[in-house]
Amino acid sequence: MTPNKLGRSLIFEVTSQHIETEMKDNKVIVLGATGLVGKELVKQLLLREDVSTVTCLLRRTTGISNPKLHEVIVDFDKPSSFSEALKGDVLFSAFGTTIKKAGSQDAQYKIDYTYQYQVAKAAKEAGVKQYVLISSVGANADSSMFYNRIKGELDRDVQKLKFDQIAILRPSVLAGKREESRPAEKAGIWFGKYIIPLIPYFRKFRAIPVSKVAAAMIGAWTTQDQPVLIREADALFRLADAAKD
Repeated sequence: MTPNKLGRSLIFEVTSQHIETEMKDNKVIVLGATGLVGKELVKQLLLREDVSTVTCLLRRTTGISNPKLHEVIVDFDKPSSFSEALKGDVLFSAFGTTIKKAGSQDAQYKIDYTYQYQVAKAAKEAGVKQYVLISSVGANADSSMFYNRIKGELDRDVQKLKFDQIAILRPSVLAGKREESRPAEKAGIWFGKYIIPLIPYFRKFRAIPVSKVAAAMIGAWTTQDQPVLIREADALFRLADAAKD
């Protein structure tokens, strides 16, 4: 082999090794890791070879034991308790509650909007490049419905933070095993799973398994090629297919 060819071969080999190392050294941050979607997301991230560290901001432990997992117990009313932990390549946000669990609209607003926005803002200031947010179908900052308005306001305001890339995913009814009993929601899941798919116009609003939502978050992270990506309901099924490692 001539010196020139040898040099090019060595450069190619070193570059390839560098790219491969970078691809396998992704440090991710998860907000909402004990929730329905967040718990599944953490499980899927821990299985990926291209993820080296999963840092979870929590109010209580996940109960998961894994050498990749780094749990940080925080007080979301004190940003200083989590700002130092926001070192990574991407922030996944799957935080949220219901008005029943929160106890009031003010309490739900604090959890669904204030805490998530504060973490996103701190992450941007810490140098995190990419942000993937789970919102909700019907999110609209001008909605007369309180829940939809919260989600819409957060969707609008996190985009103003100017991450290099931001993905906002708006699933319909979530199908998965919850810790608490929600009879009305179970009925909604059944309707969304078995009845809505039979009606062509409403098929896009069919219930989606939490495993698919988590996979869609990963798919958005690994395939996004534009500054802002917003995907609604049915499109999450297709995005989930892009999450394969």
